[in-house]
Amino acid sequence: MTSSNWTQFKRFLNRANQWFRDTPDRALDQALDAALKIRSLENEHFHGEAIGSSSDEYSDRVLSYFKSEVNRYLQVIQMRLAEFNTSRSIFAISEQIDPAELNRKLRNQDDIYDRHQDADTIAIVCEKLEFIDAVTSRYHQKKSPSKVPSTSKALVTLEDLESRSLIPNDPENGLVSLPQKSKSILSSDIPISPPKADNNLKDNLQSENSGTSFLPRTLLRTVTRIKRELNPESEEQVIKDYRKSKVKTIIAIRFILILILVPLLTQQLSKNFVVGPLVDRFWVNENTPIFMNVDMEEEALMEIERYEARLKFEMMVGFIPELTEEELEERTQAKAIKIAEEYRTLSSNAIKNIFADIISVFTFVLILSNNKQEVQVLKSFMGDIIYGLSDSAKAFIIILLTDMFVGFHSPHGWEVILESVARHFGVAESRDFNFLFIATFPVILDAVFKYWIFRYLNRSSPSAVSTYKTMNE
Repeated sequence: MTSSNWTQFKRFLNRANQWFRDTPDRALDQALDAALKIRSLENEHFHGEAIGSSSDEYSDRVLSYFKSEVNRYLQVIQMRLAEFNTSRSIFAISEQIDPAELNRKLRNQDDIYDRHQDADTIAIVCEKLEFIDAVTSRYHQKKSPSKVPSTSKALVTLEDLESRSLIPNDPENGLVSLPQKSKSILSSDIPISPPKADNNLKDNLQSENSGTSFLPRTLLRTVTRIKRELNPESEEQVIKDYRKSKVKTIIAIRFILILILVPLLTQQLSKNFVVGPLVDRFWVNENTPIFMNVDMEEEALMEIERYEARLKFEMMVGFIPELTEEELEERTQAKAIKIAEEYRTLSSNAIKNIFADIISVFTFVLILSNNKQEVQVLKSFMGDIIYGLSDSAKAFIIILLTDMFVGFHSPHGWEVILESVARHFGVAESRDFNFLFIATFPVILDAVFKYWIFRYLNRSSPSAVSTYKTMNE
């Protein structure tokens, strides 16, 4: 038993040691994966250029999303490369080796396989580091524009390895220098577009010069638009933009339908098939109170009184034959039992609505949290719609919303909403709470509207604000 435990402990130590030994390779692979994701975003959405450069294809919100993704990947690369360098130092993987001793070992014919394996390993590591530096150098240039390197260099270049003669050229033994032997391990996986730092720098200089030009910017933009329309490839670009806009519209509309239909269906299905049977089993019985609140009781009593008055009226006018006191009492009792069953059902439905609505809200939040990309697309879609409207249309929508929710006639609408919510959850209506809510919430909402108009709309569309003031006056 003791030997078995000792064997298991040794296996655990060996696995832990192996895991620590694999830390440099694992960290480098994770950094490479992050660099590949950045390059994939560049090739798919920015035609191989650096993410965040001036682009007319995407709105500011979409560009902000891409920038946040790139920053996240760059942080991963920085952390993993630090882990790579630290782990190599700890495990003495990057120790300095005497070149003479290494050359003596390489002349031994018994070590040919090890020499090939070491050369391949060094080549793969260098290729990975070169690719990572090629990807991250674009974004480091933006942070320090005064130090713009002409080419991106890896931590250990292939030329340095060759100059140190760590691996000599020996065609007879099947050995070649590292730059001749190593092949690109990344070119076959993903198409890599060459860096365009010079073009980006040129565009930035042009944009700076255009800011200080004596010509108006609108005229320059008009000339640029005419050049773009006369470009032979403009039709393909228009088709590509149309397809992107179509895909964005489809995704946004589908996500809106999901946000509306899925919570509603969840509320109804959970109420009828999950919450309903549980409430009927554990809540509804003979001892269950019929009325959830005083308002329900008053409504039931008024309904019974109306029923008795209607019977007496029908007997007086001759619509029904004369009833004795016992017959009148029997009919009234039957009506009271029916009304009691109806209000018991209403009370149980109020309890069902509480739990079903909680499940529906949880479903809505879960959809938003698990579909962040769709949320970004929806925000971009709504922004395009809102800012694509004319100034008069924007002013009309603002006036309509403000008059509906914070205008002179809005208290009546808020009363109806509060009464419906109270009836939905089986809560007694409080006139004091309704008056307090109507006196405070529309005022807060009006302040939010005015702040939004002053803070954001006044910058993005000043003419819409002017039209709004004119129409409001």
